[in-house]
Amino acid sequence: MKRILLAVVLGVSVGAAAQTTAQPAQQQPAAQGQAAPVIKDPAEYNAYVSAVQQSDPSAKISGLEAFLTQYPSSVMKTQALEILMGAYQQSNNIKKTMETADKLIAADPCNERALALLSYFDRVLAQGGDKNATQELADGKKDGEQGLSCFDKVTDPEIKKMQPQMTGIFNSVVGIADLNDKDYPDAVKYLKPAVDANPNDFSVVYPLALAYLSQTPPDYQNGIWFAARAAAVAPGPAEPQIEKYAKAQYVKFHAGEDGWTDVLAAAKSNGAQVAIKPAPTPAEQAHNMITTTSPDKMDFATWEFVLQNGSSDDQQAVWNAIKGKAVQMNGVVISTTPTQFMIAGSSDDIDAKKADITLNFEDKVPPRLIPKDGASFDFQGEPSSYTPNPFMMVMDKGQLLRTKSETPAKKPAHKPAS
Repeated sequence: MKRILLAVVLGVSVGAAAQTTAQPAQQQPAAQGQAAPVIKDPAEYNAYVSAVQQSDPSAKISGLEAFLTQYPSSVMKTQALEILMGAYQQSNNIKKTMETADKLIAADPCNERALALLSYFDRVLAQGGDKNATQELADGKKDGEQGLSCFDKVTDPEIKKMQPQMTGIFNSVVGIADLNDKDYPDAVKYLKPAVDANPNDFSVVYPLALAYLSQTPPDYQNGIWFAARAAAVAPGPAEPQIEKYAKAQYVKFHAGEDGWTDVLAAAKSNGAQVAIKPAPTPAEQAHNMITTTSPDKMDFATWEFVLQNGSSDDQQAVWNAIKGKAVQMNGVVISTTPTQFMIAGSSDDIDAKKADITLNFEDKVPPRLIPKDGASFDFQGEPSSYTPNPFMMVMDKGQLLRTKSETPAKKPAHKPAS
């Protein structure tokens, strides 16, 4: 048996990436232990034997094409097409290889060699950016699904030997087609075994990562890991871009870069998949704020975050520290009356033009001193009560200040685990 490997450059969606992938093995059609068909017409027999015995690929192709034209219903039609398909493959004529494979499947719908070649080339052409990529993936998926369903009917021992390789080819094209169709769960179903069989094949590892991360909600645990694996096995020009993407997904899920280098190192060492720690919960973030900064040193936005998200103990620790204490800060006026200003005190609420402070004055504020809506001003007040959601802090004993205090603080970033 002669096995032919064809190096094919695969272009991928991330840019100038390239990948070489082994093409399915070319085999002679006669299976061991099976009786070969018999040609009864001597002229037909001589034409067939003369064609298949040609050592020159071009001569063999010409002879087989002539034989199939002259004897379209020959008992050797399937074998002739299979040998012709191999001859075109050997001559690196992809178009003719695929055309012949189509004819072979029309004659023998469960011909696994033809189905594997068509599935393989359709995926290669589609991932290489061919203008007919959508149709090629649809065709490849159809042939891939047919190839998988036909394995139960296989008796040829040579095909059985190649079944793992062919299964990888079929799973790959079906998975890539599903990814293209945005059927992400089904894409994972087929791409995962393809990656398990070929863990260093970037052309399936990266699509598997995209399939996990494109689901609703995203599967960050698997998606980030296989994105890191894709960065580890990516062709040189694509590696920085894939690594940047994988890291961004990690930071999005984990809410920080810490631990990323360990994940990437594990992926590059081809080690076992590692668990990725999700972002801390809002309550955990609030508790960390309490343990690292005393409430009297916090800005208003941090008070707001803890009072909204912290445990009852953490909320109480902040509130006990600030209740009834004179607080000087800067805010933006949302609306006013002579005895009450509605103020946005954190930068997020300033951007949203939403009040988070009610400032009460004991005496009416003179009209000439009342700032316009949207104006930034300095004030003092004593926190007296609050509601956590929607957040509103009431401050009494309001005073207008002449000197400007600190710029309004931004609420701490919180990226919840999805």
